[in-house]
Amino acid sequence: MKKAIIIGATSGIGLEVARLLLRQGWRIGVAGRREEALQALRSTAPERVETARIDVTRDDALERLRALIDRLGGMDLFFLSSGIGYQNPTLDPDIELRTARTNVEGFTRMTTAAFDYFRQQQTEGRLPSEGGHIAVISSIAGTKGLGAAPAYSATKRFQNTYIDALEQLARMQHLRICFTDIRPGFVATDLLRGGNYPMLMRPERVAQHIVRALEQRKRVAIIDVRYRLLVFFWRLIPRTIWKRMPVGRKNEE
Repeated sequence: MKKAIIIGATSGIGLEVARLLLRQGWRIGVAGRREEALQALRSTAPERVETARIDVTRDDALERLRALIDRLGGMDLFFLSSGIGYQNPTLDPDIELRTARTNVEGFTRMTTAAFDYFRQQQTEGRLPSEGGHIAVISSIAGTKGLGAAPAYSATKRFQNTYIDALEQLARMQHLRICFTDIRPGFVATDLLRGGNYPMLMRPERVAQHIVRALEQRKRVAIIDVRYRLLVFFWRLIPRTIWKRMPVGRKNEE
């Protein structure tokens, strides 16, 4: 039975991906900050779900992750869906730094832990022939700096680049680790509440696209086709024009 660790499984995309993997017969370890939500998910398949309360910004996150992996009996897939983001046009420093702590510090803490786990498994001869799989939720927001959400878009660019670097490092060290960088468009979750975003997608639909991308072991998955086109054109927009575009700005009364 395949085993997956899902960090950030108490709501939104992470929760929907967890539900889909359970329907496919996976055994999963789910983590997040809300114990009640974790237990609600566990109640749907108690024999195949392990839970852990993990805050990726805390130093004890690594110890809690290792314990969760042990209870699950190992992992084939590490899926990181934990992240925060805010519109912050006033540049409140607390918001910017809080975003960086989760999306940079927490992201780095958890992805390196997964990398080290798979590296150790291979060294000990216990890694399956297909290798380990590290998948992360980043965002199309990493394509360009969004003026309404500076820290969010910047931290998502960091995540894109960090996964690029880990992939190269794995190849340098001859490690059988596959990477998937999942870049959704704008999803109707609490993270985007109150903003003026185009083409909002439902988390359930996004999760279906994600699970297909995981099955195919895609390296980068922009979800969905509309956003692949949007990102393509975003990349072509000159900086002098981009700075005049109010992407993500709240409507003004």
